[in-house]
Amino acid sequence: MLITPVKIRTLQRKLYAKAKQEPGYRFYALYDKVYRADILQHAYNLARSNKGAPGIDGVSFAAIEAEEGIEAFFAGLAEEVKNGTYRPLPVRRVMIPEPDGSQRPLGIPTIRDRVVQMAVKLMIEPIFEADFCDCSYGFRPKRSAHNAVDDVTDALHKGHCHVIDADLSKYFDTLPHAKLMAVVAERIADGGILHLIKQWLKAPVVEKGKNGKDHISGGKGNRRGTPQGGVISPLLANLYLHLIDRIWKRHGLEQKYSARLVRYADDMVLLCARDTQRPLSMLKYLLERLGLKLNETKTHVVDAWQESFDFLGFEIRMRRSPRSGKSYPHVQPGKRAVKRIKAKLSALTGRNLTPIPLPDIVQRLNQSLRGWSGYFDYRNSTKVFGHVRWHAEERLRTHLRKRHKVRIRRFGYTRFPV
Repeated sequence: MLITPVKIRTLQRKLYAKAKQEPGYRFYALYDKVYRADILQHAYNLARSNKGAPGIDGVSFAAIEAEEGIEAFFAGLAEEVKNGTYRPLPVRRVMIPEPDGSQRPLGIPTIRDRVVQMAVKLMIEPIFEADFCDCSYGFRPKRSAHNAVDDVTDALHKGHCHVIDADLSKYFDTLPHAKLMAVVAERIADGGILHLIKQWLKAPVVEKGKNGKDHISGGKGNRRGTPQGGVISPLLANLYLHLIDRIWKRHGLEQKYSARLVRYADDMVLLCARDTQRPLSMLKYLLERLGLKLNETKTHVVDAWQESFDFLGFEIRMRRSPRSGKSYPHVQPGKRAVKRIKAKLSALTGRNLTPIPLPDIVQRLNQSLRGWSGYFDYRNSTKVFGHVRWHAEERLRTHLRKRHKVRIRRFGYTRFPV
């Protein structure tokens, strides 16, 4: 994990403190910080640590360092931003398969655009962080998905067991630019910063069509959406939905409806002590005012005592301990998450991979298992982890049988014990 340089961290703390002390203050002298050498350097390091693919220009981090050189890259980029000649290149779109068979669009800006976006994010994030509510957890410093799950389980403990599992319909694609910029402008008065954000929102999106030709969408006429995958996109998307958090808090809707709102980016749940109709109607009304809407087919109302609900990959429901008889929120990896890791383990141990050296196979398996368990090894995961471990061992044993031509299954247990 990269450590923020002291000089930049000091600046961020000052911005945060000012924003916290004066909720109505609008910041106007930020643009000149974006092209500061130390900020661009740290922004580049952060972007590089994410190990993203090249953008539409095909330029990778390795190419920048080997061909152009980092110093020349920084000098040219700083000059463009300083003189106001910087223009973002189109965003390359790729489609990521989803567990339900659908595909999710992912936008990949060029590295130069990622660096400038990161530099702007370093400046404006502390300002908006001072405003964000406690119920918001997504893409925020020192907050995690596990913290959000803890908030959910705390509400369940307190009897808020009628759960509205809300799903926004194509949120990143439908986010209205004009309303978003109005929210940004509540805190940012610097025209240079606002202009940069507008440019990123209006950047064309290039996608390979089925015929192999480039399909271009977005551009200056586009009034909605921010590409998932951009450095600045999560902050902007979080900022817009902060309006719901703010209204819920300022108008005392949690107390009025006995409904606790917990949000991680566009994943949100309302945990109600009794009635769900009024809080659900209010949520729909607020989203409509923001130009958004719920996905009716994926939004569910459940009684956590009767059935589970999914949140951030976990399956959550209320249970009673067989030992003590006390009620508790049971949290375990969700069925889709388990299905995905099992499918990945099966793919990594396929029969077609027998020519690959065994240490490489084992290394890839371990990497996948470490990444998955690093997130899902949480709360009541022991039983599910046992199933995943058994699947991994069986797949590796089957792979070894194929590799060494051991045809009889039971012999595999003798020759390749755990």
